[in-house]
Amino acid sequence: MNSQSRPPLKSLDAALAELLAHAQPLAGHELLDTFDADGRVLAQDLVAGLQVPPFDNSAMDGYALRAADLSGPALALPVSQRIAAGSIGEPLAAGTAARIFTGAAVPAGADAVVMQEECSLLDDGRVQINAAVKAGQNIRKSGEDMQLGSTVLIAGTRLGPAELGLAASMGCARLPLARRPRVALFSTGDELVMPGEVAPQDLPLGSIYNSNRFFLRAMLQRLGCEVRDLGIVPDSYEATVAALQTAAQHSDLVLTSGGVSVGEEDHVKPAVQALGSLDLWAIAVKPGKPFAYGRVGQAHFIGLPGNPVSSFVTFALLVRPFLLRLQGVQALAPQAIDMRADFDWPRADKRREFLRVRVNAQGGLERFANQGSGVLTSAVWADGLVDNPPGQTIAQGDTVRFVPFAQLLG
Repeated sequence: MNSQSRPPLKSLDAALAELLAHAQPLAGHELLDTFDADGRVLAQDLVAGLQVPPFDNSAMDGYALRAADLSGPALALPVSQRIAAGSIGEPLAAGTAARIFTGAAVPAGADAVVMQEECSLLDDGRVQINAAVKAGQNIRKSGEDMQLGSTVLIAGTRLGPAELGLAASMGCARLPLARRPRVALFSTGDELVMPGEVAPQDLPLGSIYNSNRFFLRAMLQRLGCEVRDLGIVPDSYEATVAALQTAAQHSDLVLTSGGVSVGEEDHVKPAVQALGSLDLWAIAVKPGKPFAYGRVGQAHFIGLPGNPVSSFVTFALLVRPFLLRLQGVQALAPQAIDMRADFDWPRADKRREFLRVRVNAQGGLERFANQGSGVLTSAVWADGLVDNPPGQTIAQGDTVRFVPFAQLLG
């Protein structure tokens, strides 16, 4: 392909917008036990069917009383009752206090709870209050967590431990969840060998172990996908067509790594075009650049670059939001943090760069020395990526945008 026929570089933002325009949320949902819903996406709004907490309750162990009954500190009140969590006390008589425990219902008439560390129990059974008291202190009001009829979790929310606990506090034993995307995964390349098939000392010259298959499968599973792994496809047009036909059956997405460049041994492009449609994009990112989107039958098709770090980063930046949108997630942008660069990057590139970095003991960022697209050790060493704009150099002390891997890998 000559330089005049090469596709123009497409910005990452433009590529993502175009990709997401194709990502219509999958139809249908399933009901699943709340215990098993971690990482899944909520398909319908959850509306509170009760108040939480359902009644005013004590935030700590102590004594419930009327603040107006205390004219000042060091006043002693008779203890009229004892209220444990799970029991309901009697209305509080004026001029008395109730022994109360964390989570117990505050008796009618009481408007404050004094923690037991600020009280002294006298020999005659009265309790002496040793601190100033304000009405409302240490009382968790009914509905302060959620109000009856309020929307507590919206459709499209990615569920984590806190969200599952909140759903359980509403009494939800089962949750309506977006359907899991079905993804068929395969790699192309005669040079690829699976770990375990050949010992390292016997690896033929020119062969490499297939690392992409392992991290792509793990990233897909973290996103809640049902993964069908079709292995390594030989570098031939006929084998690629057959693999694509098999992959597209009962799949929402066919994902490949390698074979989307313009080399004569790259057969993915003509095979996809024969079975559906394909757009080849040259994205202005580093590492990355070659990227393909199309359709094979009813399935989406995405082709990632073959170099490991390029494939890893491109998946995080483009495939991850695509798969989340298929599940109905709206908030897709990873949250970047402004941090100090403790390194120099004097070589500006015309592409938007994603540098592998980690947080050092001084609270700044240090850069992995070799930023090559085949150096997968950089991704293991790093905590995340510096999102560096096109044409931008970096000097020590500059503020840069840091995207933690925690924002990109789950």
